[in-house]
Amino acid sequence: MSKELGKSLALPCGAILRNRLAKSATQEGLADNEYRVSDALCRLYRRWSHGGAGLLVTGDVMVDGAHMERFGNVVLETPDDLPALRRWAAAGQAADNHFWMQINHPGRQTPIRFNPHPFAPSASTAGLPPREFGMPRAMSEDDITDVITRFARTAAISREAGFTGVQLHGAHGFLISQFLSPLANHRNDAWGGSLENRARLLLESVKAIRAAVGSDYPISVKLNSADFQRGGFDIEDSVAVVGMLNGSGIDLLEISGGNISSLAMMGSASDEPAAPKAHSTVKREAYFAGYAERIRPVAGMPLMITGGFRHAADMTAMLVEDRVDMIGMARPLCVDPEICAKLLDGRATSAPTLQEDLILDRGTLPADLDDSAFAYAVSVAQLCWLYLQLARIAQGDDPDFGLPLATAIAELGRIEEQRASVSV
Repeated sequence: MSKELGKSLALPCGAILRNRLAKSATQEGLADNEYRVSDALCRLYRRWSHGGAGLLVTGDVMVDGAHMERFGNVVLETPDDLPALRRWAAAGQAADNHFWMQINHPGRQTPIRFNPHPFAPSASTAGLPPREFGMPRAMSEDDITDVITRFARTAAISREAGFTGVQLHGAHGFLISQFLSPLANHRNDAWGGSLENRARLLLESVKAIRAAVGSDYPISVKLNSADFQRGGFDIEDSVAVVGMLNGSGIDLLEISGGNISSLAMMGSASDEPAAPKAHSTVKREAYFAGYAERIRPVAGMPLMITGGFRHAADMTAMLVEDRVDMIGMARPLCVDPEICAKLLDGRATSAPTLQEDLILDRGTLPADLDDSAFAYAVSVAQLCWLYLQLARIAQGDDPDFGLPLATAIAELGRIEEQRASVSV
């Protein structure tokens, strides 16, 4: 067993994670047609629970049914569906690991098919892909208060259902990330302008969640290292916000990056800050290693980074050098649900690498795409491929490495249209 990867981690609230590997949040899209927990989700997370990770984090659970990210999201607004939630919580802890619910509000990243005028800090589509999203409506003070209440209520339901922690999604261009970004937040009231004001929704939400769940329940925040968009949230902002989170009562900070227009979490943006101490392979593979080096001296809470980790030696080096406390992975678990156990007991020295293997033929896309647009299309196609692998695992099957990307795009499109025709 890898000694460092297998070490337990005590969190500030008193909870203990049994090892240093985490399954970061994935967008499974496996809720039923009424956006409730399905048997498929329970099967998927039961298999992941037996896969060795000390921590599993759910795909983002929506706190507002009028604002959804995609078909198949779980929506949790009231405790009406506690029996199904309890089955999910139990399945995700079948092997005695931690299982945390990620809660999220997509804000203006709610596709137009769900809401033509979703909530956002400001009425702006700046930085969003065209045609997919409608003009958002700037939130009133009451709207903001309602969202904070929803985050706290959903976190409380999470604890009641048996999940062992909760993660607040403040990254990837969703609502909290929108408030943090000057590109999306043009407000001139107490929720906009200065970084302190733009961070207020995040800080007030954490405060409300802590009040709702008590002092002994793990709370995590997922935060962007940067948006990777000109005029957006950058590394200096991120470092400052981490300082603001000190003393807020969070137990684990997960660092990621990017949004729907700049898929840094998929490896499509460079890790700009040079990290002189980083091993070259860590620098190449762990997208946010350089950012973690900037954030680590400021963070007063345990730190986790997700994105690009593949080699056990690199994961171990990050831990030994005290640059992070937890290693997060997502895509590798979509194609090898047992990869964490294999890394821990030495059956594997690296996780599956998909970025180089899954390439989309330019001939399947419009000829006028520039290199940037083509790279974005490949990233989206890879997501389609991964979604279908999750569906296979949830059905009790093994992943299909031979599935072509073009086939995955077509098949997922067919499934989405079918779900659109029957969803309530």
